[in-house]
Parts: sequence; C-alpha cells; structure tokens
Amino acid sequence: MIQEGKAESVFQSDAVLYSNQDKREERVMKKYAAIYKNELLKEVIPFWEVHSLDIEHGGYFTCLTANGEIFDTDKFTWLQARQVWMFSKFYQVIEPKERWREIALLGAGFLEKHGRDPLGDWYFSLNRKGQPLVQPYNIFSNCFAAMAFGTLYRITCEERYAEIALTTFQNILKRQENPKGTYTKTYPGTRDFQNFALPMILCNLSMELRDLLDVGQVERLSDTIISKIFNQFYHKESGLVLENISLEGELIDSFEGRLLNPGHAIEAMWFIMNLGIHKKNDAMIKKAEQIMYQQLEHGWDNKHGGIFYFMDFKGYPPQQLEHDQKLWWVHLETLVALAKTYAYNQSPKAAEWFEKVHDYTWNHFRDKEHGGEWFGYLNRQGKVNLPLKGGKWKGCFHVPRALMEVWKTLDT
Repeated sequence: MIQEGKAESVFQSDAVLYSNQDKREERVMKKYAAIYKNELLKEVIPFWEVHSLDIEHGGYFTCLTANGEIFDTDKFTWLQARQVWMFSKFYQVIEPKERWREIALLGAGFLEKHGRDPLGDWYFSLNRKGQPLVQPYNIFSNCFAAMAFGTLYRITCEERYAEIALTTFQNILKRQENPKGTYTKTYPGTRDFQNFALPMILCNLSMELRDLLDVGQVERLSDTIISKIFNQFYHKESGLVLENISLEGELIDSFEGRLLNPGHAIEAMWFIMNLGIHKKNDAMIKKAEQIMYQQLEHGWDNKHGGIFYFMDFKGYPPQQLEHDQKLWWVHLETLVALAKTYAYNQSPKAAEWFEKVHDYTWNHFRDKEHGGEWFGYLNRQGKVNLPLKGGKWKGCFHVPRALMEVWKTLDT
C-alpha cells in the first residue's frame, strides 16, 4: 500500500517513465522516415527509371526479373496507369524533377493513344505496340487511369488530362453496379454478390479527384461508400471485413461469401482515415483504426510471421490455393495504415505493430542481393516464391507508394 506522503513522488516517477517511453517511441518512429526515404530514392525509383521505360513504343515494361531483365513485353493497362500516377506523384510531392514528369508523360502518351475502346473504357492489356489484347472487362483499369490522368493534370495543367480523368470517372460510376458488364461469368439472379474491392478503390479515388469533382458529389459518394463498408462489409459480431456480401449486405455461406482478404480491408482503412482527416471526423478515424487492428490481429500468422493472403470467415480451407502465401502489397499497405495511425494519435500499439510488420517485411520482401525493387510473392514460411520484381499484377506502385507514404507520414 502506498503511504500518503509518498504517493505524489511515485505517480511523478510513473509519469516520467511513461514520458520517456513516449519519447523513445517517437525517436524510433522518426528513424523510420529516413530509412523509407532512402530506400525509395536510392533503390526503388532508380530501378523503374533504368529498367521499365519503353522509349521506342511508349509506356512501360513491368515484367522484370530480379536484376531488371525484361521477360515479357505485354502492357497491362492498370499497371501502366499506376506508373503514370506514381511518377506524377513523385513530381508533385517529392520534387518537381523534369525527368519524373517526362516518365509520367511517356506512359500517358501511350495510354492516351492506345488504351481505350470506342466507349471510353480502358482495355485490360495491350501488346508492346499498343494493340489490344484483352477487352476492358476489369473496371480497375478505369479506376487507375482516372487516378493517373487526374494527377497528371495537376502537374501539367493540360485540360485534356482533366477531361480524360473526369470522363473515365463517370464511366466508373455508370458501371459500379455491374462492374464487369457483358464480361461477367456469373449467372444472374441465383447468387449475386457485392465485392469489396470497388468501394475500397472509390474511397481513395474520390480523394484523388476531389479538386476536379463537385464538392457535393465527393461528399455524397464518400459518405455512401463509408456507410456501406462500416455497416455491410464489416461484420460487427466477428470484427471482420467480408470480401463479398449479398446485394442486401448479408453474409452468404459459400466459398466466395466466407472469403476474407486482410490486406484489402487494412488498405481500405487507411483510405478511410484520410477521408476522416479531410472531414475532421474523429469518430470515423477511430472506427477505421479499430477495424484495421481487428484484421491485422486475425490475419497475422503466429507460426511463421506475416499476414495471410486469403482466409475463410469460418476457418474452413479457402478455395484459393495461394491463400497462405505472403504478398508484398498486403504488408506494405499495413505499414502505411500503422504509420498513419501512429502519426494521428502516437499510439504505443501502433508503434509496436509497425516495428513487428516492418521487421518481417524488410527481412523477407526486400532484395538484399540485387537491391532495387522488392520481391512480391513468398510462401507461407517466408521464402521467395517467384523471383520477379514485376509482372502481370505487380508494377511500379505498392512498394514506392508505401515507402513515400510512410516517409511523409512519419517525417512530421
């Protein structure tokens, strides 16, 4: 029992202890800003500058081996658009280097000339010269094209880029209830789903294009999306975010209906945090933080470390054979979410989880032999599954964006 005369000194000692702990965490988190900045500027950006540019035909090569050798020349529209956005963002956020602007324009010129069908939707893939290979079945080609040209407009003030972004955005809204349109494989009316990926992307896209859109439209769209995520895709009883739900917002007990994708849910939460900051809505930010932790804690592999790619809501075997792989983007988006959480509230929990995820990510995905861009695909035990730096699904996006986001978020 603490004697009355000693109580004040004991509590003062505790206050000093906690204050010192806070300062230690702050120093540690500040240290990461420099680490992420250096990796972005010295390793990752140079990799894409050196190896990905198709000077002859325009656009970018994304199928690259560990040392940057090109192993396929097909061009996947969403990856082309992501790289346009990425180099536009480097120019806008880091430094207005003319080379970064030129690299963005190299991809934009290719996409503007070859990327769209007669209705204005963006093909999924093209050959090296720009001839269409795969129809515009994937609405995410549209989403990233809108992002790319919206940001390119900001750094060039070329009105035609704003027009491309806005026209594409309107096409996205027209397609959002039936994203694949005539290209869908599902039979209508028997088991119709809403998928989480599009609301997740629209959370971010509405912020990316907010200076081009009507303010009321942005607010209405973002409010609708956040309500759908919080009240339908988020299963309150379990604390988990479902990847697919019924049109009425309910769980469907099937492979697709039980599917969990922790990385998608965590990425969406930092998008919502950004929206919450923009709206000055502290409750929204706290809710997103809570949901983020729930997905991270559920998705963490306690045996081998890292975050599972797919899981089953009821713990059954998922249908995806790659379900227990560890993917680069899942871990990098988690680091962004944790960095934003720490920057917002200096939470010791956020700092602790950030260090844990950082250690796993940097020790497994980063290429210690060749440097440059990171590997993307590990097996459950953390060994590199595919020794590639880019391909059909991986390009110049998640690694550089996360490095930039963490650096800029913690360097405050």
